[in-house]
Amino acid sequence: MATVLDSVRALFAPASTFTITAETPADVVARETLLDRAMGADRRLKSSEKIRQNRVPAEGLALVARDEDGHVIGTVRLWNIEAGISPEGNAIDALLLGPLAVCSSHEGKGIGAALMRAAIAQAHDRGHGAVLLVGDAAYYERFGFFGGKTQHLVMPGPCDRARFLALELKAGWLEGAAGMIVASGRKLA
Repeated sequence: MATVLDSVRALFAPASTFTITAETPADVVARETLLDRAMGADRRLKSSEKIRQNRVPAEGLALVARDEDGHVIGTVRLWNIEAGISPEGNAIDALLLGPLAVCSSHEGKGIGAALMRAAIAQAHDRGHGAVLLVGDAAYYERFGFFGGKTQHLVMPGPCDRARFLALELKAGWLEGAAGMIVASGRKLA
């Protein structure tokens, strides 16, 4: 249903020109302002945010959408995590996606979907095995995210199980994965 609604919105929305590029240090204020507006002031209290705290996004996996004038109108980032352990006891490297946000004046124009596709493609091209996220299943299922592979994984802190989803970029990557999601990426200097 979400795909149908997005298609209808895109059909009737005014034409929008945007580009997706790597985030730069100059984008920090615009990105944070966009996230505060889109996610609310309590966004930093979420379990996913606690995993990202004091970390740097995964190499090459912080993207922004820009309008014709170069302003940031969308953002998505992926973060290095360990998605529990394998049945053999080895940590399973994966990515945590989020947050994904689009400026309210540009919603319904396909920007969020384009950011998702670009982030997934970049993660795949960089050799990552899986992406996890906490989000609306109806929205993320069209990109291949489902809850089955997260059934034995646990987010630190409160998390709605129905919103805890995964996409395998390499078949079987999360097979038998169990345990707590923990940050594994580079720390802020």
